[in-house]
Amino acid sequence: MAAQALKVLLVDDEPLARLRLRSLLEACKEPAAEVVAEAGTASQAQSWLREHACDLILLDVQMPGSDGLQLADALRERGAGAAAGEGSPLPPAIVFVTAHAEHALRAFELDAIDYLTKPVRRERLQASLARVAQRLAERAAVQSQSAAEAEPGQDANAHVIVVNDRGRLLRVPLAEVLYLKAELKYLTLRTASQSLVMDGSLSDYEARLGERFLRVHRNALVAKSAVRELERHAATDFGGLDGAGGNGDGADGGWAVRIAHVDEWLAVSRRQVAAVREALAG
Repeated sequence: MAAQALKVLLVDDEPLARLRLRSLLEACKEPAAEVVAEAGTASQAQSWLREHACDLILLDVQMPGSDGLQLADALRERGAGAAAGEGSPLPPAIVFVTAHAEHALRAFELDAIDYLTKPVRRERLQASLARVAQRLAERAAVQSQSAAEAEPGQDANAHVIVVNDRGRLLRVPLAEVLYLKAELKYLTLRTASQSLVMDGSLSDYEARLGERFLRVHRNALVAKSAVRELERHAATDFGGLDGAGGNGDGADGGWAVRIAHVDEWLAVSRRQVAAVREALAG
């Protein structure tokens, strides 16, 4: 039985670019993809998404009005609403398709699965679709595991994250996880004894892990029990801090959190400083 085709929303202000993507998607067979709608602006895409659902958005960056990065940020906030139990559905996967390579780092900080530069080759698009299909399967597994863990009588310390780390399949108890950090296309899961590279989305894990973990920065999710110290550093000190830099999220304001057992420092966005203080007080 063939896998169900990925439902795709095309968002690009150039009709010819959307036409070319349609043609490329029709040529992709495994996994297959079906264009369910098109939008010429971010606002049109948001209007469509209020009433409809899709698996994937192929998203341009530079468009009239709000750009693709702003749309992705809005969808990530919607994912945070789902994590907080507000009833919001998890957002679709995002693959950026643009002529401007300089936005790649920001795109991956927004949980984008891939970043394609125009002109897009069919083989490269096919590889992105495969990553999307894998991410959606992992998301479904996380949701299924979360539902099972919510059953009465379950031991919280027995909860695990299953990690496929470069060919090794590992079960890591949640009680051992210090933080999850987004790094370009992948996540790093850190315990006291090891760092594991894995696929996945911080937003998905934020939705699953709930109150036990805290999003200290858009690229880092930290176990509250691992928070040891909050400190303000001089701006020049941030060269050695993960996630630091002038990225518009307040990390350049100088706040950082120290992680237990490994004595590593992670940058904290200004908007999350109060939440980290609360975690320390708790």
